[in-house]
Amino acid sequence: MNLKEIVGIIAGRMLTKQSKFDTEIPSCGASDLMSDALSFMKPGSLLLTGLIHSQSVRTAEMAGLAAIVYVRGKTPDPEVISLAEELNIPLIASPYGMYEICGRLYNAGLDPVLDPVMK
Repeated sequence: MNLKEIVGIIAGRMLTKQSKFDTEIPSCGASDLMSDALSFMKPGSLLLTGLIHSQSVRTAEMAGLAAIVYVRGKTPDPEVISLAEELNIPLIASPYGMYEICGRLYNAGLDPVLDPVMK
C-alpha cells in the first residue's frame, strides 16, 4: 500500500511539504512510547502516535520509518514540521483516534508490525 492510499483511508492531511505519495508502506505500528517504536518497528513502516514533539520525528529517523501519522487531529509545532521536512519524513494528521486508524488500515490490508514475542 502506498502513502497516497493510506492518506485517503485515514482522511489524512499532509503537514509536510514533501509528500512522497508513491512510497510503499509494508507495515504499520502504533505507539505513544518511542522506546517501543525503536524496539519493535521495522524500517519503512508507518508510525501512528499521539506524541507531537520532536522526539517522534527523531525516533522515525533513527528507526528508518517511512512516515508518521498523528492521531486525533493533533498537529505538531512548526519547528517539528520543519525538522521532519529537513529529514524528509512525511507527517500526516488524521482526525480519527489511534484505534480507528489501526482498524481502517488493517481492514484495508496493511500488515501490522509484529511484536517479536508473537513470532
